[in-house]
Amino acid sequence: MGDPAGIGPEIAVKALSRTEVYSRCRPVLVGNSVIMQHIMDLLGSELSLHVIAAPEEALFRFGVLDVIELQADHPERITSGVVSAEGGDLAFRAIRKVIGLALDGRVDATVTCPVNKEALHAAGHRFSGHTEIYSHFTHTEKYAMLLADDRLKVIHVSTHVSLRKACDLVRKQRILETIFLMNEGLRRLGITNPRIGVAGLNPHSGENGLFGTEEKKEIIPAIAEARLSGIRVEGPVPPDSLFALAWGGRYDGCVAMYHDQGHIPFKFSGFEWDEERQSMKTVRGVNITLGLPIIRTSVDHGTAFEIAGKGIASPDALLHAIIYAVKLSQTKEQV
Repeated sequence: MGDPAGIGPEIAVKALSRTEVYSRCRPVLVGNSVIMQHIMDLLGSELSLHVIAAPEEALFRFGVLDVIELQADHPERITSGVVSAEGGDLAFRAIRKVIGLALDGRVDATVTCPVNKEALHAAGHRFSGHTEIYSHFTHTEKYAMLLADDRLKVIHVSTHVSLRKACDLVRKQRILETIFLMNEGLRRLGITNPRIGVAGLNPHSGENGLFGTEEKKEIIPAIAEARLSGIRVEGPVPPDSLFALAWGGRYDGCVAMYHDQGHIPFKFSGFEWDEERQSMKTVRGVNITLGLPIIRTSVDHGTAFEIAGKGIASPDALLHAIIYAVKLSQTKEQV
């Protein structure tokens, strides 16, 4: 469900109103039924609500929204567009629930709607996002965020840290781990012999040490070792060229050194702003956490509190996240 004050419940209702979702999988939503009914009424949805305690009780029938109930003392007090500890706690408990279901083998994959980090912290849950929650409760040490669309796939050496700290995290071993995770992830997405491009950290990839030494000391040695393992990897490619090359087809995936280096070109290619409506017309792109013992995909956008409750949020990214989750579950044992 994501944060109940954001657009998560709305895009969930819209996505689960599509027949193609049910032709691909058997979806069940983890959330609060009062909030979901409110959103369904707001949208004029023709779905009927089926409140359950476990996935085994779901009807999995188009036209019926199966909701695994999460109790809340006063869900009616949660207001769209308003950060609250109550909303953060409900979102956190939904994540914990789906992680447990997946670890127990009761669901094949998990798909998350957006959460608000301020709300999580207000509720006492000191995590910087979904990825960190999943890694903590699955006891995973080596993981990475992969952003995926049809033409661009980007993985990150570091994500939710300061830019100053991100530079310190550009280390050979972490870069090597990220290349391996990317190679495996691309293969699971159906690319049998992936071509991977690795970004430099500095302008012009350091220009042979003129603008920084991270390329010579850390990135190049990591790429060399990955090649010895048989991975088709090139770099360091200047960051201002890498993503254009990948968009044109030279690389199947890109390794970015830090959060914004990868997110900015990815969102530029998949997000479309509508000036007249003052909202995003479409938000394509899927966030996949690689390295986990379970499957987790997500939308690659935030809670959009500014449009929550207005009924204008696009479900495109969530639909893509569901498709990718199904694809990963089908190839889980093949790689």
